[in-house]
Amino acid sequence: MTRSGARLASLFGPQHGFQSTVQDDMIETPHGQDEARRVPVYSLYSETREPTAAMLEGLDALVIDLPDVGTRIYTYVYTMANCLRAARRHGLRVVVCDRPNPIGGTAVEGEPLVPGFESFVGQFPIPMRHGLTIGELARLFNERFGVGAELNVVRMEGWTRETYFDQTGLPWVMTSPNIPTIDTAIVYPGTVLFEGTNISEGRGTTRPFELLGAPWIQAERLASAMNARRLPGVFFRPTMFQPTFHKHARQPCGGVQVHVIDRTRFRPVLTGVALLAEFCKHSDGRFTWREAPYEYVFDKPTIDVLWGSDHLRRAIDAGMTVEDFAATWQTGEREFEKTRRGYLLY
Repeated sequence: MTRSGARLASLFGPQHGFQSTVQDDMIETPHGQDEARRVPVYSLYSETREPTAAMLEGLDALVIDLPDVGTRIYTYVYTMANCLRAARRHGLRVVVCDRPNPIGGTAVEGEPLVPGFESFVGQFPIPMRHGLTIGELARLFNERFGVGAELNVVRMEGWTRETYFDQTGLPWVMTSPNIPTIDTAIVYPGTVLFEGTNISEGRGTTRPFELLGAPWIQAERLASAMNARRLPGVFFRPTMFQPTFHKHARQPCGGVQVHVIDRTRFRPVLTGVALLAEFCKHSDGRFTWREAPYEYVFDKPTIDVLWGSDHLRRAIDAGMTVEDFAATWQTGEREFEKTRRGYLLY
């Protein structure tokens, strides 16, 4: 019981578990008991991804306090969306405690998700880098996309849209095991696309999503090609690494480390697409798109689930230039910029 008279009745955990301990993606976590607080812990990455009527029985409100990384495909925001839906059906009030977007709240980048490609890593037509806080996303989901729950967002004090997390004075706490630093979060909107390929995205190393490679890649050649593109705000260092688990575990991989040298100019989505194109070009036919099911989707290639359409895969396969492909996002980015204005809190 708190001084306000509220009583904590249960806890809910997203992907990776309530304590964010599960290392790999797509591993469901069990329900359990919080021994310190003596309340049940329900996993929302289990046989259900939405609170059930039994889980919500006896509750008066749901309080959501989750970190986000500023990228459309992060499952935590869709766990929030699912909680909003469940709360609406069961007549519960939802309180979302807002948190900083760790990669700032100004830049928007990427093609908005196309209808028909919805999944647990993309339920709504927003771009890969959305530039919103989790509280602003809650308002967008609830109002623009019609979830319709009784929602209250607790605003932050002192955060401005230009602020990256390391400028807040707060300690960085890993949002999940493979987002260990703010540097990871900055590159993640683009390099997460490598989950849709047979190229290692650096899982099993100390620099996931910053290290990219495969056993057949000649590191210096790839890095030279990437640096010749003169992408804004980024440098590519040739490197070798050996993942301890996941793709190419215990095999030396040639590739690059992505060094962001000017994050205000850096375009992570453009950079991720350019990297995909170069890895494909330097793989001598060994580059492939991942075929295994991804985040409960069994009928689409992983890269299509991640990108939110089949446009990226088709562009890479057809040899379309990165510049021409990036030009196709601009209309969607501008439309989303207009849409999001009505939901900004800062």
